[in-house]
Amino acid sequence: MEDMIIGRALLGSLALALAALTGARAQDAVRIDPDNPKYLLFRGKPLLLLSASEHYGSVINRPFDYEKYLDDAQAHKMTMSRTFLFYREQQSSRNPSSPCKPESPDFIAPFPRTGPGKAMDGEPVYDLDKWNPEYFERLHKFLDAASKRGIVVELTVFSNTYAEGVWALNPLRAENNLQHVGAVEWQDYISLKNPELVRWQTRYARKIIQETAGYDNVYYEICNEPGGGFAGHASPADVDLWQQEMARVMRDEMRKLNRPHLLSGQQAFTYASQNVFPNDGTFSNGIFDIVNNHPLPNTHLDGKVFEMGGFMSKELKLDGVQGFCREAFARPKPVVLDEDNTASMYRDLTGWTIHRKRAWTALLSGCHYDYIDFSITVGSESGTPASRAAIRAWMQNLSGFMDSFDYVHAQPAPDWIAAVPAHLLASAAASGHDYVAYLADAREVTDPAAGEPIAGAVSIHLPPGAYDVLLYSPVTGESSPGIEIHGGENSIVNLPPFKQDIVIRATRRATE
Repeated sequence: MEDMIIGRALLGSLALALAALTGARAQDAVRIDPDNPKYLLFRGKPLLLLSASEHYGSVINRPFDYEKYLDDAQAHKMTMSRTFLFYREQQSSRNPSSPCKPESPDFIAPFPRTGPGKAMDGEPVYDLDKWNPEYFERLHKFLDAASKRGIVVELTVFSNTYAEGVWALNPLRAENNLQHVGAVEWQDYISLKNPELVRWQTRYARKIIQETAGYDNVYYEICNEPGGGFAGHASPADVDLWQQEMARVMRDEMRKLNRPHLLSGQQAFTYASQNVFPNDGTFSNGIFDIVNNHPLPNTHLDGKVFEMGGFMSKELKLDGVQGFCREAFARPKPVVLDEDNTASMYRDLTGWTIHRKRAWTALLSGCHYDYIDFSITVGSESGTPASRAAIRAWMQNLSGFMDSFDYVHAQPAPDWIAAVPAHLLASAAASGHDYVAYLADAREVTDPAAGEPIAGAVSIHLPPGAYDVLLYSPVTGESSPGIEIHGGENSIVNLPPFKQDIVIRATRRATE
């Protein structure tokens, strides 16, 4: 066993050495785009994060075929994947089969299960003094596979543990390890209240950096959905102090390796009768290079409240998504709607259409976007025939469209769309002489008329010049023939009847 652990450590060192030899030097790792801090730069090209990601067990779930998953992600032009490194979620009747919910014998942790004695899930307890060779071997193979496909991986190092049942699965709970580390209640897991627990969390975080910092296609999320505020337990401020310490540890380890990777995350939310999700500190506290936001109700920024759709609610809430992204655009950090799950459990055309609309709205309002695709499970790692024909194909269309648009130099441009037919919400951007507007039926699914065909006139106002104007379908990926219009005054574009959404694009003709 010791020989295997030493071999794994050597492989981690070799990964760093190989990165230097192959040109993946520190400055080549995914980083903030110097031309626009709202976007990223990867292998010399601008990067917009867009994914219909599996939920998020590529490494921790032994039977999950991540090669098949990544092949499909690449085929559908996904640019990122989110991966939990330590958190194991509890199965539920509403969502029993996500990849981050492996059966106990199939869960792979950073620590080996050695016994003697049983953990709370009935399997042998963990030995925290040892690293699990299988875990790190799988982690390296996954990152290698993603790298070869040009896919960036958000490595989520820690997570909120949410409830007693989930805490019962955690290797760092005292009943689950030989060292009896983690004699705390779940509400204090992500805090500095137990120094011994923090010491082991620190050791694990450093190990993750040591093993993965040689890859140019990674960045790190400190903690998924940090939260605090239960009476007698860690407050949101306590949780943020813990995040600050984990950030210090991870950056210290990166400094030693000369690998300045990015850290992502969000400030702690407040548990309440209606949870409160603040964002001002996420931008200002200096912990995060990339801002993650899970679009939910009661999201606060700049003194405003954005209702972005309830968890598994089948709510559309396009105005909330657009409003938050536009408000955040002025802040010089990339903002990722990093786990949109307002309708992800509804694996049907209605749920997928909601997420198509939210993705287009987010991207054309200056954010990045990651949707949990619950059609991806063990045995269906590329989704289902229905999801590949729908949401995954639609995300491919969106990715291809954004590749054709100079989003790095784009700005929100709501004024070029002067008026639209009833029920449509316009998300508009412009880059140079290229103007794009995404028009979506903003009616909620509870409206009996939602999804009915829409037609009518769009009034547009462009600067002087001759433009080619065309329509684009987010569903088929096809464009109409262009028509010529002249700017400098209001012009009318008559929309043919369409359902759900359509794109208008106006490109100024080159001067002769």
